[in-house]
Amino acid sequence: MSKKVLIVGGVAGGASAAARLRRLDEHAEIIIFEKGPYISFANCGLPYYIGGSIEDRERLLVQTPKGMADRFHIDVRTRSEVVAIDPQKRSVRINSQERGEYDESYDELILSPGAKPIIPDLPGIDHSLIYTVRNIPDIDRIKAQVNSSNNQTAIVIGGGFIGVEMAENLKEAGLDVTLIEGNGQLLTPFDPELAASLAQEMEQNGVKLLFSKRVQAFHSLEKGIGVKLADDHVLTADLVILAIGVTPDTSFLHDSGIALGARGHIIVNEALESSVPHIYAVGDAIEVTETIHGTKTAIPLAGPANKQGRIVADRIAGLSSTYKGTQGTSIIKVFGMTGATTGSNEKTLQRLGVEYRTVIVHPASHASYYPGSTAITLKLLFTPEGKILGAQAVGYDGVDKRIDDIAVAIHFGGHIGDLAELELSYAPPYSSAKDPVNMAGYAAENILAGRVETFTYDQLSEREPEQSILLDVRSELEHQNGNIPGSIHISVDELRHRLNELDISKDIWVYCQVGLRGYTASQILRQHGFSVKNLSGGYKTYRQAQFKPAPISSVNDVPVQSTSEQPQRIDHELNVCGLSCPGPLIQVKQKMDQLSDGENLRVKASDPGFYEDVKAWATMSGSTLLQLERSKSGTIEAVMTKNVEHSVVDSHNNDLASTMVVFSGDLDKAIASLIIANGAAASGRKVTMFFTFWGLNVIRKHQTQAVSKNMIGRMFDIMLPRGSQKLGMSKMNMLGVGPKIIRGLMKNNNVPSLEELLQSVIAQGAELVACQMSMDLMGIQREELIDEVTIGGVGYYLGQASQANHNLFI
Repeated sequence: MSKKVLIVGGVAGGASAAARLRRLDEHAEIIIFEKGPYISFANCGLPYYIGGSIEDRERLLVQTPKGMADRFHIDVRTRSEVVAIDPQKRSVRINSQERGEYDESYDELILSPGAKPIIPDLPGIDHSLIYTVRNIPDIDRIKAQVNSSNNQTAIVIGGGFIGVEMAENLKEAGLDVTLIEGNGQLLTPFDPELAASLAQEMEQNGVKLLFSKRVQAFHSLEKGIGVKLADDHVLTADLVILAIGVTPDTSFLHDSGIALGARGHIIVNEALESSVPHIYAVGDAIEVTETIHGTKTAIPLAGPANKQGRIVADRIAGLSSTYKGTQGTSIIKVFGMTGATTGSNEKTLQRLGVEYRTVIVHPASHASYYPGSTAITLKLLFTPEGKILGAQAVGYDGVDKRIDDIAVAIHFGGHIGDLAELELSYAPPYSSAKDPVNMAGYAAENILAGRVETFTYDQLSEREPEQSILLDVRSELEHQNGNIPGSIHISVDELRHRLNELDISKDIWVYCQVGLRGYTASQILRQHGFSVKNLSGGYKTYRQAQFKPAPISSVNDVPVQSTSEQPQRIDHELNVCGLSCPGPLIQVKQKMDQLSDGENLRVKASDPGFYEDVKAWATMSGSTLLQLERSKSGTIEAVMTKNVEHSVVDSHNNDLASTMVVFSGDLDKAIASLIIANGAAASGRKVTMFFTFWGLNVIRKHQTQAVSKNMIGRMFDIMLPRGSQKLGMSKMNMLGVGPKIIRGLMKNNNVPSLEELLQSVIAQGAELVACQMSMDLMGIQREELIDEVTIGGVGYYLGQASQANHNLFI
């Protein structure tokens, strides 16, 4: 006797189950209920229809009801919502636009309802210009709005996969896009230092980013929509995309007796059976086992959903297939860059209390001598015994296959030694003789074997300066172009001859650009009796991790002179593609030294760091940066002029720059400094405020932060005021009464408070810089300062001051 199988929901899981079941059982009666108008569509491709990468809307339709009926003899009923299930009668109730409400019996039932966008309960959430992205009708509405007249701006709320993809594609569609994310980073499956590279790629392609911001309300405007943030700032746009996450669409199951997890996901076993006999579940609505640690999780990805649909069909057809779980392998395109991840990240391992090690390498995507090579940042996480726990990578080429290689290794319980031994395909256009996966394995083996001790960028705050030396072993040029505050410089090539300059009683913390020269230096020092450890991923990773989105009103520190009126004259060409830092900068300097005054040099580079490096180098050398562009393939092209009459910062701009050192933490002096800064910014000046020693209290967060401190840091923490609201007066403090009197007078006379002055100067684009040295001495960590602050040293401040004619010390 043939079985009657009902499937609730199509798209990935449901449609896959239906097609597989028909191949296994020609006689089964199969009915699919889909509450939307489309049975199977490419939901992962929806954002790319907005941006124009997918031009033909019909390409999004993977299968139609007629196609399913003709090929597979499957009864597809669209616009039919299953609203209830009666397991005792083995029937479901359907609300159909065509047939009305009716019941349908089943022998076996497959649930594939998917997940729906989270809609927060906020004022104005029902505004007609707020859109979500789930299906074809959703994307049709967004496309119509984007194409309608006079639409120029969009706000995307949420920095997950959907939010980032929508922001990119709205930008590709020609809109001015701002992305708001409540966390301190985009794409939380990635660790912060890798997510920072993807965020920087978005910013460099014109997407404005706001991190650690919460939306409080929406309201109508004469034209467009207003988005009010928790700090009372209001942003305006012509449309808003809401992409803060998804939740399982399982509310219709609450009275069915089917067991649901804490967040509403359907609980299933390895046969994908629910708690009720003859009812299976697949896709985004189910709770699955995470294969590495055996914990329960939910993974809303198309790949697992398709596999689950196939397995359920097997079970109903009498096969013994089981679903082993998921490790969350995923990938995303961010303009020209790719990010991919598999397994566990650091946040997950810390939450589970799993002991782990990490290593970061920056190998080339293929042989560096073959054109088009670009750097990959590859991070590997593993146990102290060497079992692989996870991996992440970002880059412009070759990211996908490296993460796929490691995903396979994880699936089979691989060890880091397996990565070192993998024999992978090689030819210069595709890889290197030592593939990036091999390189990550080699680096991890060195750590486990005790051949090198490493530290990570976020452990720099734990370094005790009086007991250790931070040593930069790069070239002099690299050191001058940017370094970690507090470090001394001895290049690795000079190290053997200058060992006497280092105190052997102190720990040596070594770093280079990507970790390789640091490893060489570590071996030299270790074998001469020094206690030494090397920065994993080098200065490149450290600098990536420092990325903070630019204030929306700010501009680049190094302006690129406009040359739109006429084509640029190119006198010399330099191709440094395939070289990693410091190679590009060294060659640029050597070539520029050969040029005559006024000659132009066009440089092509593939090292991602060159984009920022060349701006800093242009300022340092006095060269004029005429053009700076990054192609979608990741190649960077810069055009610069040697020693022309006008420097990079035009002379008239020097009259419009103000810098000030805020040394004092007194309320009255802080108010004075911010009043001056606001006035200077309002008059068109570029303002840089350098907070050092007691001035750091002005920019501390009011709330206590969960950070680790040594004894000195804890002492300062007890003694120092926490944030601007706790500041005292320089005179007439009167046991705290003085500050209250001053604040009251300011309020009564409509003078903005210190906190309002601080937000005002930030909104006007002023740059707030915290002194790294003072932070180290006082035990203050980055997490304790307000988000808009940049960390820098005296050299950075002096560089800003040299371009200004107005400097104050307060």
